[in-house]
Amino acid sequence: MAAAGAADGDQRWLVDCLTATLDTAREVRAFAEESLCQASLQPGYGAALTKVTVNKEFIKQHWEEDEDNFVPPVVSASEKVVIRQLLLTSLDDSNGKIRTAIGMAVAAIGQNDWPEDWPELLPFLLKLIGDQSNGNGVRGALRCLALLSDDLDDTCIPKLVPELFPSLYRIISSPHLYENSLRSKALGIVHSCISMLGSMSGVYKRETVNLMTSMLDPLVEQFSIILNSPVLSPNPDDWSMQMEVYHLSIIQASENADNVGYDSDGSERSLESFEIQLFELWTTIVGNSMLAKVIAGNIKELAYYTISFQQITEEQVQNWSRDANQYVADEDDVTYSCRVSGSLLLEEIVTAYEDYGIDAILEASQVCFRESRELKQAGSADWWRLHEASLFALGSLSEHLCEAQDSGYNVRDLLEQMVTDIVGTGVHQYPFLHARAFSVVAKFSSLISKGICEQYLCNAAHAIASDVPPPVKVGACRALAELLPESNQSSMPNNIMGILSSLVDLLRQASDETLHLVLETLQSAIKSGGEQSTSIEPVISPIILDVWAQHIADPFISIDAVEVLEAIKNAPGCLEPLVSRILPTIGTILSKSKIQPDGLVAGSLDLLTMILKNAPAAVVKAVFDTCFTSTIQIVLESDDHGEMQNATECLAAFISGGRQELLVWGGEQGSTLKMLLSAASRLLDPELESSVSLFVGSYILQLILHLPSHLSPHIPELIAAIVRRMQTSDIAGLKSSLVVIIARLVHLSAPNVDQFINLLLAIPAQGYGSSLAYIMSEWSQLQGEIQGAYQIKVTTTALALLISTRHPELSRIEVNGHLVKTSAGITTRSKARVTPDNWTKIPLPSKIFALLADTLAEIQEQVGDDADNIDEEDSDWEEVQNGDATPQDIMYSASVPSNANPSVEHLNAMAKVFDEDEDDSYDDDLAKNDSLNEVKLLDFLTNTFVNLWDSDRPLFEYLCQGLTNPQRVAVQKVLRK
Repeated sequence: MAAAGAADGDQRWLVDCLTATLDTAREVRAFAEESLCQASLQPGYGAALTKVTVNKEFIKQHWEEDEDNFVPPVVSASEKVVIRQLLLTSLDDSNGKIRTAIGMAVAAIGQNDWPEDWPELLPFLLKLIGDQSNGNGVRGALRCLALLSDDLDDTCIPKLVPELFPSLYRIISSPHLYENSLRSKALGIVHSCISMLGSMSGVYKRETVNLMTSMLDPLVEQFSIILNSPVLSPNPDDWSMQMEVYHLSIIQASENADNVGYDSDGSERSLESFEIQLFELWTTIVGNSMLAKVIAGNIKELAYYTISFQQITEEQVQNWSRDANQYVADEDDVTYSCRVSGSLLLEEIVTAYEDYGIDAILEASQVCFRESRELKQAGSADWWRLHEASLFALGSLSEHLCEAQDSGYNVRDLLEQMVTDIVGTGVHQYPFLHARAFSVVAKFSSLISKGICEQYLCNAAHAIASDVPPPVKVGACRALAELLPESNQSSMPNNIMGILSSLVDLLRQASDETLHLVLETLQSAIKSGGEQSTSIEPVISPIILDVWAQHIADPFISIDAVEVLEAIKNAPGCLEPLVSRILPTIGTILSKSKIQPDGLVAGSLDLLTMILKNAPAAVVKAVFDTCFTSTIQIVLESDDHGEMQNATECLAAFISGGRQELLVWGGEQGSTLKMLLSAASRLLDPELESSVSLFVGSYILQLILHLPSHLSPHIPELIAAIVRRMQTSDIAGLKSSLVVIIARLVHLSAPNVDQFINLLLAIPAQGYGSSLAYIMSEWSQLQGEIQGAYQIKVTTTALALLISTRHPELSRIEVNGHLVKTSAGITTRSKARVTPDNWTKIPLPSKIFALLADTLAEIQEQVGDDADNIDEEDSDWEEVQNGDATPQDIMYSASVPSNANPSVEHLNAMAKVFDEDEDDSYDDDLAKNDSLNEVKLLDFLTNTFVNLWDSDRPLFEYLCQGLTNPQRVAVQKVLRK
């Protein structure tokens, strides 16, 4: 007995040590690892314990010499073989924590060595997963494979699927044998394999899709398994029967029927986590065009089940009823829940199937709504859950459904029936249903009749002033925030002041998440106040300033408070009294900035910038007299990143508002300009961390726009400082903003752009010879990353000006051209170590020409220019042959930046450039007065290409040789007009 007790004690000690090696505290992990190492030297432990001391930290430090965390000595090749084999044979250990530790070690080594140095890893894991008699082996192998799935190469997936997918499906469909966390991992591996289809070549893709399609019908059946029904019925009338068991066990259960907990590697064991993984998998399947065709017949059932799974559970009811903040937080959460994952799946269904998808979702919503009414008539206390889930699902697709209404779908009648059916039901009995109705009416206000909107607006105003459950007030606030700006102001004179009063009362009670919502609603109400708003400043401003001061350390709440103050500032007659209230206190804070609490100085500068924005000259001067010198001193002396960033933006606002008069306000001649230049010098200091200088581009842009003649003598020093700052920065956003400054200086130098190029040639740049070579190397790579419609217009037109000079030095500069990948397939970590990116080098004019042609093609696509459908055979230009290029060399366009594609933000900003008649085309308020805003980019590029064609035909034809066919077609279109 004593011996058995000692053995049990040793096992407990071992498990405790293994648990400690996974602890978040470094010192705890280190002590546990050292204890295991020492114990491995004792009789009775030996190799069996040594194998589990090979943990992730050991691998990071000793496995590869080229790793960042490497610590000598390196593990020898022969030792690696022994360790890998020892770990594999221990993956089926009966102790979960030991199995987890070993699995993590195997995965960590696999990410380094597989497949090149460890080809037997995958076959071994597949063998373990397929052995139904070894449950521990299945668990250990599956966890390893889940960690490795992101590194699976597309060439191995077709070989993997036939053997792996049947085993995975067996796990997924066996809730009685395997815990939900393990089934979720199996789904995750299927998910990774399907996600890889997008990057596969044609042969591999077709082969893999054929293999995967056999899995799709069984996966659909997983919804039936969860609902405890073996067969999917094609008849929508039968769907509700399949929901009954699920409803009883999950929706109505006050405690989770699945005993929510975590397995030995920290994964959640709940049924919901499995459902989320299932939703995510189906979202990927629907998003794949080839697989989507296969499962098109299941879409209506899929939509119905998705909506049904979005019902509020009893656990959520209890949590949200106790804590309104949790309700708001979960409503705004876009990460991990059944409701969110279901919404993403419905969104993908609409995207993939368009009209058919909308039909499926509307039909499923009607079925759920009808079932909720039947439940209500039958006396069920839970009828409201399905009604609420239907509204939630439709609300998550509001943009698509509003467009569908415009295209002929009758979405309006269904929505109006669903929201009017709620009126008259008890708000205390069904608070979450009423909250959802408020939210949905707000989202569909452009579609629902004005009568219903006004009724809900009045109900919302009444709700925030009444004793109703917190979720209802949350929904009412959402409705007010959306409906007030669209309401009929003539019918609201009495209500507005009452709404403001009620919101102020709510503000005093609010905290955390609800505070954000109330501030957002208050902002909307103030903007809707019209002439009545004159009387609100002395009542509301002190309260909002108090909220701002109390939450200065919370950037979200403090920004919300500043936005409310901005709404007050813009209300008729409120600017001057608000400035008089704020300025004395802010002036004192900034003048004694070094003794203020954390965040107060940065917050005060943010508040000051808001006041300066679009303010009349008299207000700008009042703020200048009180705060300008202090703001300059903060830039020159502070080490706080937030303070320096906000001070930079504040100085930019000073220049934008004061302009030339700013230089006179300072008194002593030249003193203000000297301070402004000193601030620029500090912000461009290469020794500063890059994040500190993040907004220096906007600041220097104001100097260029409003003080060009005063800045002109200092341009050489400014360029040299910009180059030094760029060379020491690793933040692409900062580099891009400084490229915009160089581009604006190109425009400033026009029509003498040649002289500006000569100036750049005369300024040295470390490692490049001249600033011209360095700047253009960076610019040509960053152009696709530049964000902001104004910024894209400035840089694109500046590139056109540069190439139009035909300056001989431009052709002597070589920049990155084509990205060459010398092997097919996905780049795994092991491949990346031995196959770094390889770029061709091309002359700078060729790169600029391609960038301009790319922009031209994007403009033509946006404006729908379908003139002359030109094929490459029609081209008058000489074709460039591929020469000695091999089929294995996959060439990308010469116009792409370093990440091989323009960023999403860049493309969104390009869309704004094309929509040039919009008043809000430019997302940089400080640049709205720049004359370049008047430039029509399409006309500018057209003139550039036509002039170059007319003036230097040989050069033009040479540059065209490097274009892709879409680029060449775009240029031909403008030449033929």
